[in-house]
Amino acid sequence: MSRKPVTNISVSYNVALVTVDNLPNSINIISEIFNSIARQKINIDMISQTPPYKGSISLSFSIPSEDLVKAIAALNGFKKDVPNLHIDVDADNTKISIYGEEMKNLHGVAARLFTVLAANGIEMKLVTTSEVDISCLIYEKDVDRAIQAIKKEYGL
Repeated sequence: MSRKPVTNISVSYNVALVTVDNLPNSINIISEIFNSIARQKINIDMISQTPPYKGSISLSFSIPSEDLVKAIAALNGFKKDVPNLHIDVDADNTKISIYGEEMKNLHGVAARLFTVLAANGIEMKLVTTSEVDISCLIYEKDVDRAIQAIKKEYGL
Protein backbone atom coordinates (compact mmCIF):
# COMPACT_ATOMS: atom_id res chain seq x y z
CA MET A 1 0.00 0.00 0.00
CA SER A 2 1.54 3.30 -1.04
CA ARG A 3 1.20 6.29 1.20
CA LYS A 4 -0.57 9.18 -0.47
CA PRO A 5 1.01 12.53 0.50
CA VAL A 6 -1.93 14.69 -0.60
CA THR A 7 -5.54 13.72 0.01
CA ASN A 8 -7.36 17.02 -0.35
CA ILE A 9 -7.13 20.40 -2.05
CA SER A 10 -9.01 23.52 -1.01
CA VAL A 11 -9.35 26.91 -2.64
CA SER A 12 -10.09 30.33 -1.15
CA TYR A 13 -10.95 33.10 -3.60
CA ASN A 14 -10.78 36.91 -3.26
CA VAL A 15 -7.72 37.02 -1.04
CA ALA A 16 -5.64 40.17 -0.53
CA LEU A 17 -1.95 40.12 0.23
CA VAL A 18 -0.72 42.86 2.57
CA THR A 19 2.98 43.50 3.11
CA VAL A 20 4.30 45.90 5.72
CA ASP A 21 7.94 46.93 5.08
CA ASN A 22 10.47 48.79 7.24
CA LEU A 23 8.86 47.55 10.42
CA PRO A 24 11.04 47.61 13.55
CA ASN A 25 11.76 44.09 14.77
CA SER A 26 9.64 44.48 17.89
CA ILE A 27 7.15 41.90 19.11
CA ASN A 28 5.26 44.76 20.78
CA ILE A 29 4.68 46.53 17.44
CA ILE A 30 3.84 43.25 15.69
CA SER A 31 1.35 42.47 18.45
CA GLU A 32 -0.17 45.96 18.17
CA ILE A 33 -0.52 45.57 14.39
CA PHE A 34 -2.37 42.27 14.66
CA ASN A 35 -4.54 43.57 17.51
CA SER A 36 -5.49 46.68 15.51
CA ILE A 37 -6.58 44.47 12.60
CA ALA A 38 -8.44 42.11 14.94
CA ARG A 39 -10.36 45.07 16.40
CA GLN A 40 -11.63 45.68 12.85
CA LYS A 41 -13.00 42.11 12.91
CA ILE A 42 -10.68 41.03 10.10
CA ASN A 43 -9.46 37.45 9.94
CA ILE A 44 -5.80 37.12 9.03
CA ASP A 45 -4.82 33.88 7.36
CA MET A 46 -1.33 33.31 5.98
CA ILE A 47 1.47 35.08 7.88
CA SER A 48 5.12 35.34 6.88
CA GLN A 49 7.90 37.40 8.45
CA THR A 50 11.37 37.99 7.06
CA PRO A 51 14.38 37.53 9.33
CA PRO A 52 15.53 40.79 10.92
CA TYR A 53 17.99 42.85 8.89
CA LYS A 54 19.53 45.88 10.54
CA GLY A 55 16.70 45.90 13.07
CA SER A 56 13.87 45.84 10.51
CA ILE A 57 11.53 43.19 9.16
CA SER A 58 8.88 42.81 6.51
CA LEU A 59 5.60 41.22 7.47
CA SER A 60 3.18 39.74 4.93
CA PHE A 61 -0.26 38.30 5.55
CA SER A 62 -3.44 37.51 3.70
CA ILE A 63 -6.97 38.73 4.42
CA PRO A 64 -10.29 38.67 2.58
CA SER A 65 -10.15 41.31 -0.20
CA GLU A 66 -13.39 42.83 1.09
CA ASP A 67 -11.55 43.86 4.30
CA LEU A 68 -8.67 45.62 2.59
CA VAL A 69 -9.83 49.21 3.18
CA LYS A 70 -10.35 48.59 6.91
CA ALA A 71 -6.95 46.89 7.20
CA ILE A 72 -5.12 49.74 5.45
CA ALA A 73 -6.83 52.27 7.71
CA ALA A 74 -5.70 50.30 10.77
CA LEU A 75 -2.13 50.01 9.45
CA ASN A 76 -1.89 53.68 8.51
CA GLY A 77 -2.26 54.46 12.22
CA PHE A 78 1.26 53.11 12.75
CA LYS A 79 2.90 55.60 10.39
CA LYS A 80 3.16 58.27 13.10
CA ASP A 81 5.34 55.94 15.23
CA VAL A 82 7.14 54.34 12.26
CA PRO A 83 7.58 57.15 9.68
CA ASN A 84 9.35 54.90 7.11
CA LEU A 85 6.59 52.30 7.21
CA HIS A 86 5.56 51.16 3.76
CA ILE A 87 2.31 49.26 3.12
CA ASP A 88 1.92 47.30 -0.11
CA VAL A 89 -1.35 45.63 -1.11
CA ASP A 90 -2.37 43.19 -3.82
CA ALA A 91 -6.05 42.23 -3.92
CA ASP A 92 -6.34 39.79 -6.83
CA ASN A 93 -5.22 36.48 -5.36
CA THR A 94 -6.40 33.00 -4.57
CA LYS A 95 -5.12 30.63 -1.90
CA ILE A 96 -4.70 26.99 -2.82
CA SER A 97 -4.00 24.54 -0.01
CA ILE A 98 -3.05 20.91 -0.29
CA TYR A 99 -3.51 18.62 2.69
CA GLY A 100 -2.43 15.14 3.63
CA GLU A 101 -1.69 13.40 6.93
CA GLU A 102 1.22 11.55 5.31
CA MET A 103 3.03 14.80 4.40
CA LYS A 104 4.75 14.75 7.78
CA ASN A 105 6.24 11.32 7.00
CA LEU A 106 7.28 11.81 3.38
CA HIS A 107 10.11 13.94 2.03
CA GLY A 108 9.88 16.15 -1.07
CA VAL A 109 6.17 17.00 -0.97
CA ALA A 110 6.82 20.75 -1.19
CA ALA A 111 9.45 20.23 -3.89
CA ARG A 112 6.95 18.21 -5.91
CA LEU A 113 4.25 20.90 -5.54
CA PHE A 114 6.63 23.71 -6.51
CA THR A 115 7.82 21.69 -9.52
CA VAL A 116 4.22 21.23 -10.70
CA LEU A 117 3.51 24.95 -10.32
CA ALA A 118 6.75 25.88 -12.11
CA ALA A 119 6.05 23.48 -14.99
CA ASN A 120 2.71 25.22 -15.46
CA GLY A 121 4.05 28.77 -15.24
CA ILE A 122 2.27 29.49 -11.95
CA GLU A 123 4.02 31.92 -9.62
CA MET A 124 3.61 31.92 -5.86
CA LYS A 125 3.29 35.20 -3.99
CA LEU A 126 3.31 33.70 -0.51
CA VAL A 127 3.63 30.20 0.93
CA THR A 128 2.95 28.87 4.40
CA THR A 129 3.20 25.32 5.66
CA SER A 130 2.49 23.01 8.54
CA GLU A 131 3.33 19.35 8.96
CA VAL A 132 0.22 18.33 7.03
CA ASP A 133 -0.55 21.17 4.63
CA ILE A 134 0.98 23.63 2.21
CA SER A 135 -0.83 26.83 1.25
CA CYS A 136 0.17 28.94 -1.75
CA LEU A 137 -1.12 32.38 -2.66
CA ILE A 138 -1.24 32.68 -6.44
CA TYR A 139 -2.59 35.03 -9.09
CA GLU A 140 -6.32 34.65 -9.54
CA LYS A 141 -5.84 34.17 -13.29
CA ASP A 142 -3.85 30.96 -12.65
CA VAL A 143 -6.35 29.18 -10.39
CA ASP A 144 -7.97 26.79 -12.86
CA ARG A 145 -4.62 25.74 -14.32
CA ALA A 146 -3.15 25.24 -10.82
CA ILE A 147 -6.07 23.15 -9.59
CA GLN A 148 -5.99 20.95 -12.68
CA ALA A 149 -2.21 20.42 -12.47
CA ILE A 150 -2.26 19.66 -8.73
CA LYS A 151 -5.16 17.23 -9.06
CA LYS A 152 -3.39 15.43 -11.89
CA GLU A 153 -0.08 15.26 -9.99
CA TYR A 154 -1.59 13.87 -6.80
CA GLY A 155 -4.41 11.80 -8.32
CA LEU A 156 -7.19 13.81 -6.67
